[in-house]
Amino acid sequence: MTVSCLATLHSITSALPPSLARTELDTIATTSKVADMTTAASRPTPAHQLSEANTPTVPTTQTEDVNFQGLRIPRGPVTAKLSFYKAPEDGSPPHNYVEPLPGVPQRNWGDGWEEVKLDDLRGQEQNFDLDRNAFDTYQNIQSAETEFKDDAQIKNVYYPEVEKLLLDNIPGAHRVILFDHTIRRPTGNRNPVQRVHVDQTPMSAAERVKLHAPEDAEQLLQGRYRIVNVWRPLNGPVMGFSLAVADSQTVQDEDLVPIEHRYPNRNGQTAAVRYNPSQRWYYWSGMKNEDRLLLKCYDSDETVGQYGRVPHTAFVDPRTPEGAVGRESIEVRALIFG
Repeated sequence: MTVSCLATLHSITSALPPSLARTELDTIATTSKVADMTTAASRPTPAHQLSEANTPTVPTTQTEDVNFQGLRIPRGPVTAKLSFYKAPEDGSPPHNYVEPLPGVPQRNWGDGWEEVKLDDLRGQEQNFDLDRNAFDTYQNIQSAETEFKDDAQIKNVYYPEVEKLLLDNIPGAHRVILFDHTIRRPTGNRNPVQRVHVDQTPMSAAERVKLHAPEDAEQLLQGRYRIVNVWRPLNGPVMGFSLAVADSQTVQDEDLVPIEHRYPNRNGQTAAVRYNPSQRWYYWSGMKNEDRLLLKCYDSDETVGQYGRVPHTAFVDPRTPEGAVGRESIEVRALIFG
């Protein structure tokens, strides 16, 4: 995004009423307090609407496109190496042990690194949405949660914010189940995943419905259900390990490879992704704490077809300034019915 665009966004956001400080989990003591806060909060603004806003620009001399360290934020197209699926050499079905076993390799497939051009979504957000491309962008979303250190508080505060975002903005959605979340920090044990993947397959998505809504799973499986991840940074703007996404329209079913994930008490599935030069890749430069990137991992609506899943991965941006702060992020995973 250009400097003038950043200034424009600042002018838009500064005109809004005080935000709800919505970040992905806060402590809302009672249900009525959640209702009061969501009513008082400004409506999340789809990024494509901000992109189309006809607002005056500010001369570039008035601001610099830097983070809080004073380091320039990487913007625009970039070529980076992404890790794609490389089949097991012995021809066996690919699998992964979620909890590594002593003396046994955790996974039996390899990494095929490819140089890929990634275009910047900044300034062209209006060209993409969940139904056509399996990802979407929203800006100006405040949160009442600021620490993201306590799981109970995250579920009490941030989960209701995410649920409201999805119900308000995904057409047809009438019920949302948030079934887990992952926080990634440089100092934690969950680092950014540098491997192209899709979180769900048709099999694992149906199993998720049965696992998280057992009472009426059979009825829910007869209607439309989707799995969508809501991703955001915790210490934006993102300077490195940005999230790359592939336009689902450019990904063939043959590019996807089911991977069996072996848990101690059950098996699940994700999908690895073969490299295909026809795939189109993007990232959203300088994501801020108020940005939300929605990733659709599965859609049971067959009319949507191949547009129902988005390959994604963290990647090393060769332009990341030396000494830039490490990326912190949270992703919340949701079952969406209707």
